[in-house]
Amino acid sequence: MKAEAQIIHAAPRVALVPSATGDEGAIWRGIRDAAQAVARREPMLRMRVNSLVLSLAAPASIIAAVLARRLACEDLQEPALHALMEDILRDQPLILAQVTDDLAAVRERDPACPDSLHVLLNLKGFHALQTYRIAHALWQAGRTELAFALSNQASAVFAVDIHPAARIGSGVMLDHGTGIVIGETAVVEDKVSILQNVTLGGTGKEHGDRHPKIRQGVMIGAGAKILGNIEVGTMSKVAAGSVVLKPVPPHCTVAGVPARVVRHHRPESCPSVEMDQTL
Repeated sequence: MKAEAQIIHAAPRVALVPSATGDEGAIWRGIRDAAQAVARREPMLRMRVNSLVLSLAAPASIIAAVLARRLACEDLQEPALHALMEDILRDQPLILAQVTDDLAAVRERDPACPDSLHVLLNLKGFHALQTYRIAHALWQAGRTELAFALSNQASAVFAVDIHPAARIGSGVMLDHGTGIVIGETAVVEDKVSILQNVTLGGTGKEHGDRHPKIRQGVMIGAGAKILGNIEVGTMSKVAAGSVVLKPVPPHCTVAGVPARVVRHHRPESCPSVEMDQTL
C-alpha cells in the first residue's frame, strides 16, 4: 500500500492552458486530488484512475485517454484514438477550454454530481459531447470520413447522435444524454442545458440550413422535439415533452404539442443554470 501511495503522489503535475472559465487550473487540480483519494480508498478503481488521470501530465492527455477507452473497438483501437485526440486537443487549446467549461457546467448544474472527476469518468453525456468536439475538428479539417466514423461510434456507445458539422458552444450540459439527436446545421450556443431524448431536427427531406438555433442560457427539457430552422431565444425554456415548430422568443417558457408560450421570465433568469423543470 505504501508503494502504491508513492506512485500516486509521484504523478506529473498538470500542464495548464488558457480556459474560457479562467479557472482551468483549479478544476484540473481538483480532478487530480479526487483521483488520488479514490485510488487510496477504492482498490477496485485504483488501476482506472491511475491509467486515465494520475499517470498523465496534461488535461489533453487525460481527456484523450478517457474518450479512447470508451470508444475503442476492434477496428478503432485505443492507442490510435488516444494519439489522434491528444494531438487535436494539444493543437487547438480552444477545444480544451470548452471541455473544461463543460466540466464546470455539469458540476454546477447537476445536484447528483459529487465532483468533476465523476463527470470526467462516468457521465456519458459529457463523453458524447467531447467526442463531438473532436469529430467537429476533424470535419473542419476536411477529414469527414473519420469525423463520421467517430460520430457513429459515439452514437453506438453513448446513444447520443450529434452530426460533426453541428456548431456547439462551451459550458454545455447534456444531462443523462441518452437519446439526444443534434442535426447537421443545428447551432447550440454557450451555457445551454439539454436533457435526455431531445431532438434538434429537421422537418423532412429539405436541404440547406434546416435545424434549430438554440441561443445562450436555454434549457431544453426531457423528450422535447425542436424541428426546423427556427430559433429558441436566449434564456428561454422548453418544457419536457414539448414539440416546438415555431420560433421561441427570448426569456420565456414554452410547453405543449405544439408548444406555446406559457410564461415570461425575469431578464436575469437563466434556465440552463437554474434547471427548474416546473412550469
